[in-house]
Amino acid sequence: MTGTKLIMTFPVTATSHLLADVRARGGYTTLDKVLRTMRPEEVTKEVAASGILGHGGAAFPAGRKWGVIKLNDEQPHYLCANADEGEPGTFKDRWILENAPHLLLESMLIAAYALQVRHAFVYIRGEFDLPYRRLADAVEEAYAAGLFGERIMGTDFCCDIVIYRGAGSYVCGEASALITSIEGKKGYPRNRPPRLTVRGLYQKPTVINNVETLANVTGIVAHGAEAFRKVGTAKSPGTQLVSISGHVERPGVYEVEYGTPLAKFIYGECGGGLGGSKIKCIVPGGISTKVLTAEEIETVTYDHVSLSAAGSGVGSGGMVVIGEGSCMVRLLQILLRFYHHESCGQCTPCREGMGWMHRIIDRIVAGEGRMDDIDQLIRISKANDGATICGMGDAAGYATLGILAKYRDEFEFWITNKRSRFEGRIEVAGGVTEHA
Repeated sequence: MTGTKLIMTFPVTATSHLLADVRARGGYTTLDKVLRTMRPEEVTKEVAASGILGHGGAAFPAGRKWGVIKLNDEQPHYLCANADEGEPGTFKDRWILENAPHLLLESMLIAAYALQVRHAFVYIRGEFDLPYRRLADAVEEAYAAGLFGERIMGTDFCCDIVIYRGAGSYVCGEASALITSIEGKKGYPRNRPPRLTVRGLYQKPTVINNVETLANVTGIVAHGAEAFRKVGTAKSPGTQLVSISGHVERPGVYEVEYGTPLAKFIYGECGGGLGGSKIKCIVPGGISTKVLTAEEIETVTYDHVSLSAAGSGVGSGGMVVIGEGSCMVRLLQILLRFYHHESCGQCTPCREGMGWMHRIIDRIVAGEGRMDDIDQLIRISKANDGATICGMGDAAGYATLGILAKYRDEFEFWITNKRSRFEGRIEVAGGVTEHA
């Protein structure tokens, strides 16, 4: 991946997923260099020096995670690529799986060498069809070329890979639930500590990284950590794939350099609001991040520090643009219905809280809401914060609190008038107009 502010948009070349084309452009030469000239610990040191943060949502430094693995400890180590991309509005990893699966596989082989991994896994979202087929074909090609299995590239390094398809659970995108699912158990998150790098898959040291995080490894090792750090900001080095959708003129997958002004990206690269309409707000990083208003967009840069200071976050890189005339009450209803449906039910605050919140918002939309319902949603959201094993209860609360903090008046209007403020209106280019 390059350091340009924008490189990935649809469409792409249809043959970029084939091994012959990848090798013609230098694919797997970095793996060859690593296996012949670098020690495992040197690879980890280079990744740590790059400062790359996890691109799945938590933004944990990948090098620090790798550094916890103790080499030569006579235990099997495991590597898992988290391709269970289930966050609504997020489809950047799908782009990699469909169009650059060999980039992921080469990076996983380099990571497996660094971590002394004999068996690696890709946990892929069960609903993915083309991404799964593209990845499966790439693995088959790689095995046929001797890039997986025994004595890879004539060296002593051996590694096998398994693609594991999920069964449609959003919670299995959480790292500990993911490995529980691979083990054949119900996809419940685990209490931590111990960390997964100490006791993970089959109770052995395990590293789990997001697809995009791993896809960066080949470039980091090929060009060096210093070159990687020249792009982005000091605290958010590199770039981020952003999948942008909603009421935006040019949706798609973009590679954005950290530190890019958010307004420049949305209004410049993406063309602003759909059909020239005004933007009301955005969800910057998947529905678990708090919304930013059109006014806030003007002062924020796209990086972890700036978005965090604005009260939101980079999250999973799934940006949703919401145009003027959109009803935030109905938006929250959709979000809470999703969270209620996807709660695994293991933790009482999430299991009961999600259902409670869903029933409250449904009652408001049905015209039977009470003013106290708004404060009740706030109380439940705060009560769930930090009260569940995984972050799902927290995430639903963040989304709810973010919307209520900025658009409470729309909820009060609905409760008072038993309808949306935007009923009887139609969206047109340039804004919203009432029906005659």
